[in-house]
Amino acid sequence: MNVQKVMVIGAGQMGQGIAQVMAQAGRDTYLNDISEEIAAKGMRAIQKILEKDVVKGKITEDRKEEILGRLKPSAKLSDAADCDLVVEAIVENIETKGRVFRTLDEVCRTGCILATNTSSLPITEIAAFTKRPEKVIGMHFMNPVPVMKLVEIIRGLATSDETYELVRSESLNLGKVPVEVRDVPGFISNRVLQVMINEAIYCLYEGVASVEDIDQVMKLGMNHPMGPLQLADFIGLDTVLAIMETLYEGYGDCKYRPCPLLRQYVKAGWYGKKSGRGFYNYR
Repeated sequence: MNVQKVMVIGAGQMGQGIAQVMAQAGRDTYLNDISEEIAAKGMRAIQKILEKDVVKGKITEDRKEEILGRLKPSAKLSDAADCDLVVEAIVENIETKGRVFRTLDEVCRTGCILATNTSSLPITEIAAFTKRPEKVIGMHFMNPVPVMKLVEIIRGLATSDETYELVRSESLNLGKVPVEVRDVPGFISNRVLQVMINEAIYCLYEGVASVEDIDQVMKLGMNHPMGPLQLADFIGLDTVLAIMETLYEGYGDCKYRPCPLLRQYVKAGWYGKKSGRGFYNYR
């Protein structure tokens, strides 16, 4: 099966990026969210990125219009009825994802592959919300999607070889580098990354050093392009907490216990860049 038509569910930063690379690869792509306004906002964000690429000389005006012509906003999951691939990129909550996958199972044609961009939740559990677990797979893109090459591909217990091979092939078609990962909490990327971020938050919580100095050590000493606390702000502290809780529950190991300061920031509504305040002030 060749992928021709795609739906990306979730018009936030990740969904926008996934939809953009799908359209760039020649796929007719729906960008779906719970309202037409949110989907349209996501479309405008993609347009702004492409306009900047035109100014920088990365693409031509005609190429920009060609990509935008393949994108269409959507506020109905039923628009996925004739899609070959659906990629879900919504909030990291198993019940919310479950409701979406139940609906997709009802409205999508039999051969459609249902992928999730979850960064930590079990693919097997998400697949259990459907009657087609062999067609459900994890397709974890990195942020920002148009720039980052990696895609973690995670097979659930029932994911078929056919589904895996098609998603791997499609990842290559998108210009990405696919890496197969077992269905374990956090996969590889977040099992390693989030523990580092959580430990950096503990350093701040214990008064070891300031926010700026903790980030400076990792940038200058470890050659990281961005410090862990700034990176946490860009990911979203609510997302970081959700991933840490998944790791803690999944492994039952105290090394995954979320720092109390992280919980406090999330309860205060300090989610990072998207809320204007996290470990840094963006207002």
